[in-house]
Amino acid sequence: MSGGTQGRKPRRPYLLRAMVDWISDNDETPHIVVDATVEGVRVPPQYVHEGKLVLNIGASATQGLHLGDDTVDFSARFGGVPFPVSIPVRAVLGIYARESGEGMIFTDSEGDPPPGNDGPDGGSDDDKPKGPPKLSVVK
Repeated sequence: MSGGTQGRKPRRPYLLRAMVDWISDNDETPHIVVDATVEGVRVPPQYVHEGKLVLNIGASATQGLHLGDDTVDFSARFGGVPFPVSIPVRAVLGIYARESGEGMIFTDSEGDPPPGNDGPDGGSDDDKPKGPPKLSVVK
């Protein structure tokens, strides 16, 4: 088994689904921040501001919400007019609860190792401590 991330599924769709569940379970309203410039985003263009759009994806605001591995799909009303929304998951920049502001921002480098790590094991041999780990009892 390799310690790298090649061939692994992206975390974003799983985190997105978990956050929607968590926000909804706490009786709050999930909103997503979308980069509307990403290819494949289908939203009403008149609601896009500076390339971004915030969408309420709560149960009362959407119909047929599907949080897939590749896309977020639902129907919503904009100015009273129904619109079929489709957003590639990679275009979702973040998710938060409207009431509390708690949420999560997704980074562009999702899945990449943190800066400074040279290998799949988390760093170069020079960065590793020498000898066995040292533990001490704290009273």
